[in-house]
Amino acid sequence: MIDSSLIAFVNLLADASGDIIRRYFRHTPQTESKSDLTPVTIADKETETILRTLIQQHYPQHGIAGEEFPPHQGDAEWLWVLDPIDGTKSFIAGRPWFATLIGLTHRGDPVLGVIDQPITHERWIGDPQRSCTLNNQPTRTSGCTQLAEAIIATTGPTYFNEEDWQRYQHIMRLCRFPIWGGDCYNYAMLATGTVDLVIESGLKPHDMMALAAVVNASGGFCCDWQGTPITYSSSDRIIAAATKELALLAQMELAQKLL
Repeated sequence: MIDSSLIAFVNLLADASGDIIRRYFRHTPQTESKSDLTPVTIADKETETILRTLIQQHYPQHGIAGEEFPPHQGDAEWLWVLDPIDGTKSFIAGRPWFATLIGLTHRGDPVLGVIDQPITHERWIGDPQRSCTLNNQPTRTSGCTQLAEAIIATTGPTYFNEEDWQRYQHIMRLCRFPIWGGDCYNYAMLATGTVDLVIESGLKPHDMMALAAVVNASGGFCCDWQGTPITYSSSDRIIAAATKELALLAQMELAQKLL
């Protein structure tokens, strides 16, 4: 399903996005507020624009759904799902805890994902039918299967509603220790084997598709809080874990806390 030409193309996309982002990083880019009061910069918009342009040139039959602009052929069988800068607040603050997320779905299933960190020059590419690489070298999750042994990560408490925050704290207390901050970089660390579990809520498809493809390709498992594998139509809650066993243990604890 995913051939070498698609892998070469996503590398082209990531190269193009990185060139733009590096020009603006730590140079105080112009910032606006979107309707939900989250920030967006000129770097976000320019990056998504070049990604869309390249996709339409090379794969005109494919659809595109991105964070900053309306969908293009949103009901297409093949859909590119883009977040030009996931972690815009970190980008604005000059912290390299952000990345460009490039996902490709086929009939809603994430089949290819890229997490590209253009400042540290780290690029994860995940094809769940094959493998995950970091800068062309194979990478795998830790293989952790027990909550008591798991390093758990999330971006921060303000991203949860009150009920979900209580549920997260329950899981956190069962784990080895928590890590805070990181946005999408937590999922990259999961695919690299240094973080074992990421639990978040309030996400959108452009946040999740690339991440799910990368984590799944590295031997991990991504599901919603009901234990259903992540697809384009999933809810806004995600469990990403080093193994399916660990993900389902976390899901059961989240469900019990709700009772």
